Amino acid sequence: MSATAYFTHPDCHKHEMGPGHPECPERLAAIEDRLLITGVGDALDRREAPLASLTDLELGHDRMMIAAIRGLGDQLADDIEAGGPRYAQLDPDTALNAHTWNAVLRGAGAALAATDAVIAGEVENAFCAVRPPGHHACHDRAMGFCVFNNVAIAAKYALERHGLQRVAIVDFDVHHGNGTEDIIRGDDRILMASFYQHPFYPQGGSRGGDNMVNIPVPAYTKGAAVRELIEAMWMPRLEAFKPEMIFISAGFDAHRDDDLGQLGLDEQDYAWITQRLKDLARRHAKGRIVSSLEGGYNLSALARSVEAHIRVLADL
Repeated sequence: MSATAYFTHPDCHKHEMGPGHPECPERLAAIEDRLLITGVGDALDRREAPLASLTDLELGHDRMMIAAIRGLGDQLADDIEAGGPRYAQLDPDTALNAHTWNAVLRGAGAALAATDAVIAGEVENAFCAVRPPGHHACHDRAMGFCVFNNVAIAAKYALERHGLQRVAIVDFDVHHGNGTEDIIRGDDRILMASFYQHPFYPQGGSRGGDNMVNIPVPAYTKGAAVRELIEAMWMPRLEAFKPEMIFISAGFDAHRDDDLGQLGLDEQDYAWITQRLKDLARRHAKGRIVSSLEGGYNLSALARSVEAHIRVLADL
């Protein structure tokens, strides 16, 4: 048995937001190529992401929002057949195409199926290679390249459907996971830990709360400083919380080579963070981790960083 499941689906390649958009299908292709040439992919339990149910999406999102996204997708499909527009704009950065609805159902479905597999003990942990990302998606609106919040939905699912008592969400994307914060604020069954570049997108940063350890850092902060903050601020709270499962919003755009952010992390930093979380999970959560792709827009840096992350998850 592989220690690590790898969830993805071809539908996640079909969502795109127009020429030149950084959140592009080539991101997943770069990851797949890297795992192939390094042999890391051979060590993984590859699984097809299922479609999430509307009921499960409602664990994180307003029913009317879900219906609106679905309706826009249906309208786009009809319009394309009639020679109409290819995209529907949700905000200045975020658009749907006719394939987005299936892609976002696969993204959430991957995180949910990964949660099922990990809790069942079929694998120790899982990585979801899906897009679009999710951590900016709020309870009632999509934004920032994100439509549905895969990690927040999966965390709620572990609590509501599997009966866990405490889960942690750890977000190391360069951008603040404002959508995750919006969905889980005040839920003391969930502890959110993150760092993010500030001031930066989205405006405002963390509003905070008793169940959050969200650390703003200035541009040009390097990996060594981030490691120190994690040791000083994340780890004591996470250890005291004793999560029964850990969900990771795995954004790799804090990499020093990524032009969408200005932080200075590298692959070794992502491996170190993953190892600290893996050690925590083995102490308190039977090793249970579900990680889902968020940002990362320099294709080479993204692929190398995901490889480093998965190597630690899979004990390679």
